[in-house]
Amino acid sequence: MIPKDAGILLGFINMKLRDFYSDLEQLCEDLDVTQEEITEKLAQIGCHYDRERNQFI
Repeated sequence: MIPKDAGILLGFINMKLRDFYSDLEQLCEDLDVTQEEITEKLAQIGCHYDRERNQFI
């Protein structure tokens, strides 16, 4: 289960990417969510996934 609030989701996803996953695809597969679900939610607060940094900025 992922947080519903976009601000909390941002911190949650970036922490998971930093500490446990080498890319967004692996995180989504493990958490059983789609990349679109996460990217669309975070786009609402102006964030996008930076593949090089492996984080949402």
